[in-house]
Amino acid sequence: MSDCDPINVMYGGLEKLGPGDDYITRLMLQKLPRRQFRLVVDVGCGSGRQTLVLARELDVVVHAVDNFAPFLEELNQKARVAGLSDRVQTHCLDMAVLGENFREIDLLWGEGSAYNLGFAAALQSWFPAVAPGGYVVLSELSWLDDEAHDTVREFWASAYPGMGTIEENCQAAVTAGYRLFDTYTLPRTSWENGYYDILRPRAEALLDHADSAVRALARENLEEIDIFQLAGDSYGYVFYLLQRN
Repeated sequence: MSDCDPINVMYGGLEKLGPGDDYITRLMLQKLPRRQFRLVVDVGCGSGRQTLVLARELDVVVHAVDNFAPFLEELNQKARVAGLSDRVQTHCLDMAVLGENFREIDLLWGEGSAYNLGFAAALQSWFPAVAPGGYVVLSELSWLDDEAHDTVREFWASAYPGMGTIEENCQAAVTAGYRLFDTYTLPRTSWENGYYDILRPRAEALLDHADSAVRALARENLEEIDIFQLAGDSYGYVFYLLQRN
């Protein structure tokens, strides 16, 4: 993959590729009824901030799946530095074909990745790959308030038209064959600290990049950050803790 790939230019080297924090990943692990897992898969892992937390906390091999090879290269390097190479195994795969590569997953983890397929579609697609009684922990962009500003609604209607409310996502999980046992909404600081506060100056610096695709991606990111500032608590990332029936 070329170093000039817009995704690499915009996000390469960032510790966080979306809202989230190590302490929240650990908190979600603590909410699970058990901590011993045979097969753990982190789907849409990106550069693996949460992958390393899972590997360290669970002391088991974590299979990290993403379709963008440069992110996986970053993760492998981070795992080596952290002394976790023996507990991280990367796979460059499309998350839509997860079930063709893994079976009997007893912990499927995905922070901010289900939106690539759509929340309900992801749960349905991944269902055959999860062992009966296995756990699925996903964070998903969700509406929190019916009174969102029109500009905010219009932005996400274009950027993520399938975005649902917590209630709609919970129902989608039950329909797909899972039992919901907890939810958790990320605080605004998980967006701002270490993500938007790093992403904004990088995006601003790329507004005059030679590549028009990089410039367009920079503008999109800046618009998203502005929308977040306008939105208040009308939307957020919500963790859904599920168990397959």
